[in-house]
Amino acid sequence: MNPQRASVRLLAAFSVALTVGCLAVPASAVAPSSPRQGTQLDHLDRGLVAAGTCEGVFLSWRLLGHEATGSSGTGLTGTDFNVYRDGQKLATVTDSTNYLDTAGSAASAYQVRAVVEGIELDESATATSWHGDFKDIPLKKPADGVTPAGQAYTYSANDASVGDVDGDGRYEFIVKWDPNNSKDVSQVGYTGTTYVDTYKADGTLLHRIDLGVNIRSGAHYTQMLVNDFDGDGRAEMMMKTAPGTKSTSYNPDGTVASDAFITLLQSDLAAGYAKADDYRMSAGDYYQHMVKTFQGWTEHPEVKAGNWPATLEEAFGIAPQYKYPLSQADAEALTNYFMDVYAPSRSTRNNLRAFEGFIVSGPEYLTVFEGATGRELKTVAYEPGRHDDGLMWGDYALPRIEPGNRVDRFLAGVAYLDGERPAAVFARGYYTRTTLATYTWDGVNLSPVWNIDSGWAPMSNPFNDSPHGRDGRDPEFGKLTTQGFHSLSASDVDGDGKQEIVYGSATIDDDGSLLYSSFDTLPTGSAVPGDEARLGHGDAMHVTDIDPNRPGKEIFTVHEGATYAPYGYAMRDAATGETLFGAYSGKDTGRGMIGDVDPSVPGIENWAIGMQSADGDKLTTSQPGTNMSIKWAADMTTQIINGAGDSTPTIDDWKRGRLLTADGTRTNNGTKGTPSLVAGVVGDWREEMLVRTADSSALRMFMSTEVTNHKLYTLMNDPQYRAEVARQNTTYNQPSYTDFYFASDMDFADVPLHAAWMPGSVKALQHVLEDLVEAGDITGPVASQLTASLQQAARAVEDGDAAKAAQAVQRFVGFLTPAEGSRQGFRHGSCGAQLQRPKYSPGFRGLTRSLPVSGAMESSAETVARSWRNLSGSLATGRSTVSSAASRDSPESRVSEPKTVARSSCSGPWSATSSRVL
Repeated sequence: MNPQRASVRLLAAFSVALTVGCLAVPASAVAPSSPRQGTQLDHLDRGLVAAGTCEGVFLSWRLLGHEATGSSGTGLTGTDFNVYRDGQKLATVTDSTNYLDTAGSAASAYQVRAVVEGIELDESATATSWHGDFKDIPLKKPADGVTPAGQAYTYSANDASVGDVDGDGRYEFIVKWDPNNSKDVSQVGYTGTTYVDTYKADGTLLHRIDLGVNIRSGAHYTQMLVNDFDGDGRAEMMMKTAPGTKSTSYNPDGTVASDAFITLLQSDLAAGYAKADDYRMSAGDYYQHMVKTFQGWTEHPEVKAGNWPATLEEAFGIAPQYKYPLSQADAEALTNYFMDVYAPSRSTRNNLRAFEGFIVSGPEYLTVFEGATGRELKTVAYEPGRHDDGLMWGDYALPRIEPGNRVDRFLAGVAYLDGERPAAVFARGYYTRTTLATYTWDGVNLSPVWNIDSGWAPMSNPFNDSPHGRDGRDPEFGKLTTQGFHSLSASDVDGDGKQEIVYGSATIDDDGSLLYSSFDTLPTGSAVPGDEARLGHGDAMHVTDIDPNRPGKEIFTVHEGATYAPYGYAMRDAATGETLFGAYSGKDTGRGMIGDVDPSVPGIENWAIGMQSADGDKLTTSQPGTNMSIKWAADMTTQIINGAGDSTPTIDDWKRGRLLTADGTRTNNGTKGTPSLVAGVVGDWREEMLVRTADSSALRMFMSTEVTNHKLYTLMNDPQYRAEVARQNTTYNQPSYTDFYFASDMDFADVPLHAAWMPGSVKALQHVLEDLVEAGDITGPVASQLTASLQQAARAVEDGDAAKAAQAVQRFVGFLTPAEGSRQGFRHGSCGAQLQRPKYSPGFRGLTRSLPVSGAMESSAETVARSWRNLSGSLATGRSTVSSAASRDSPESRVSEPKTVARSSCSGPWSATSSRVL
């Protein structure tokens, strides 16, 4: 190895690793007096990918958040990049993080190298062409099964997420398998079990979690959170589990390495519960369940308190005829009346004799799994518990009787509640009683942050009432009822640096207090004109900076309360919940979306009943689709993903038409038509679309190959976007949005340069050092000292102690810098050590004396010093002067020019619509 490259590799890796001590903090982002360490984000590698197109090989790679130092008219400024094909330099790219090699071929091998002040600081992994604009991640479909009712079922890949489970800077893929008999919570019948797999990009199955028979399958039941919660540089997974949940890990050859059921709580074991239990109800089980419920009627707390009728005859509106407490025979007689007469009289859809397949009893757990192995790390009781089969939740009160419905409405998400560490959010309920529980994970303990509960929505008769829209009994959180959606978002809506939980038409502050619950006046033509009513429940919600001409963020929501909702759609101020504009519909408005689909209109457009501008002006009565949006185009506009059921997914532009037809693939979740995932998984700032192949043999990842001249850090380095990706698979999948205004007319000076720390970067630095020591480029006592310092830093990261990690990295730097620099190169601030520009002697020979490598290092010391000065200045102040003039003078160097690829003109094996994997 070239000794200059050895030192430069250490410095480059060190520049990333310093973020563990909040050293990569742009001055404009955080005031010097801020006590926070910065937001914990994923340590990512360069993410270079190559895709074959009809015009050549398209390359795309990441600009990392800490590499951005300023802005220009078309993007962010900071690190530049040299592009190499087969070891030969092609160009220096300064205005973007993509490049089209018109002379490239399927056999070409590419690298990009980061450039600061003309010096190459690191190099990416080598990438070869995908031979098209997609890559397949092979999947291993679970075996088919048969329900207790004798119904056969098979599996298809469903929602997906990503996380770096092994700390190598690359995302792995987490895939949920749904049986074809998965159900909505309101639908009767057995389902097959749900599986959650974790794959490497090459299709290696790392582990499979079988959630077991006691977790029902469907969009509402399993939300899988994937994130590095404990800050050790490796992602964990959290999800709802139950007795019978089992994790199996695999060897690289596909054989089973180990398997184990999750641990039941000691209290449950003492109560007689076992991992082999099956709590699924048959129709006969449900009948006996109702008999038991009726026998205990007089002991129910609501009956004893006088809130509910004293007798079931009174509840059903029939003459008294039974003595209480009911005998077995009388309870059976009343159950027969309830199922055969009363329930059908309420709705012809009430066929309670066929009620089966639901789980309304037995333990419920929340489990943390190790991302790399699937090993159970911690299991606790799921909070809150179900309490009952839905009786208190209102599942029997409305005309359509739906046991197990409102009680089993689950949501989950990730939120930076303290502005630094990701917390897990798990919720139950949104129609009536509404609850949220938040946790942090430190590698050992799953610690509650805060729990909130609206309390029960009161009912005068649990078999004939309308509890929707009533305040719960809790004095603070009672107005949360009926405000939740089928999704949630984490966003800093009040600008204090900490994320709130936007729970549909209400928002919870970072400290667990109620920030607001949005109400408005019912208009003429509604059920009760002039009354104040909740904006209420809905199916689609979008939170970001929608209107750049207003301060702060906005929330766009659609509502299904019909004549009892003030609006069919509404745009609100995210900080206050105040409605900015909207329209009454008088019906269930089911779908809505936002996106910059018309670049001639300022702001981000919104549509649900026709399309409006960001400030509410009606633009057109027609509108784009509402399944899912994607940031796909070179000009930073928004595109729409269409296609549901057996239709082929497409990506469509409101102005340009169809950009992609994803032949041979399918979306998920029935009419919702959502991809498995839309996220910035690889490459530049644009999003990839992940959809299953029609036979679920693979997860297919499509990338945009339009050359762009816009430069922006990977969206995964934006805290809101990273949290949104983690929650995207929750129930009714919604797009992921950034913390800042993202559109074709964005001002890049407004893009925040976040303070961040990336725990995985210490591990990456260890790997670089190990390579250099093994190659003999660093030897002797210094090698031992550097290794020891990084080991101490790694242990501190595992312990979650950022300050101690920063001190260990400081010692590491002391061995790299000259004596005078190492003594004066650091000062201690509120968030650990902060690097200041070291002082150098004119000859700067300290580095070569500190690193006893070959003599060639001596001759390159001045070059390394220039690189070091730039890095140290950048890390100390958040600013650096980026110049690639030297490399531009090279005759083979050029800056890539933007060029839109005409997708429709492509043909052949690299066609955008080709479904073949070559």
